[in-house]
Amino acid sequence: MKLGVLFSGRGTNLGALIEACKDEDYPAEIAIAISNNPDAEGIAIAEAAGVRVQVINHKEFEDRDTFDAALDATLRDAGVELVCNAGFMRILTSGFVSHWHNRQLNIHPSLLPAFKGLHVHDRVLESGVRLTGATVHFVRDEMDEGPIVAQVAVPVEPDDTVETLTARVLVAEHKIYPMAIRLVADGKARVQGERVVIQGMTESEAGPLYVPALD
Repeated sequence: MKLGVLFSGRGTNLGALIEACKDEDYPAEIAIAISNNPDAEGIAIAEAAGVRVQVINHKEFEDRDTFDAALDATLRDAGVELVCNAGFMRILTSGFVSHWHNRQLNIHPSLLPAFKGLHVHDRVLESGVRLTGATVHFVRDEMDEGPIVAQVAVPVEPDDTVETLTARVLVAEHKIYPMAIRLVADGKARVQGERVVIQGMTESEAGPLYVPALD
């Protein structure tokens, strides 16, 4: 499956997907990586890996519709089958989302539906929750909404700062995004209604996770 990866900043999830695609058994490849930010650090990551990368600067367009049209055309010209938002800091128009319905994924650094939007880790620490994590979901019109493919839980430590929590969640993101894309590319994760059904998924044998751990 040909992927189009959209990013705006450091490109750490882009890097994780590049590494995953090096495996000959991985059922996807990155056809193009696109950034709306000409100064994004992820551009160098893509170039170093020999991945085709293109900058489509949103500031050069008069409105969201024209920007999204250019984005859409570039993805289609590259033969993209699945769009993967990887730290892409733009709200996409309904037309774009509709065109890529059930063919666009996003990764968000929380256990959705909790903590949608920006400044997630700050709000997690302020709230006092014991668990946070990351979620991969299909994109819908509403921000951080859509059928969930996969989630991973990450403990919040008593002495966490935004920086330490961000780093711990990122490690989990870099594992779960390639896994979720594999499920979609293999045809094992399918949207039915507004839920994702995963072929061959069995009930977890791990049991409940307690934080703090019970004696």
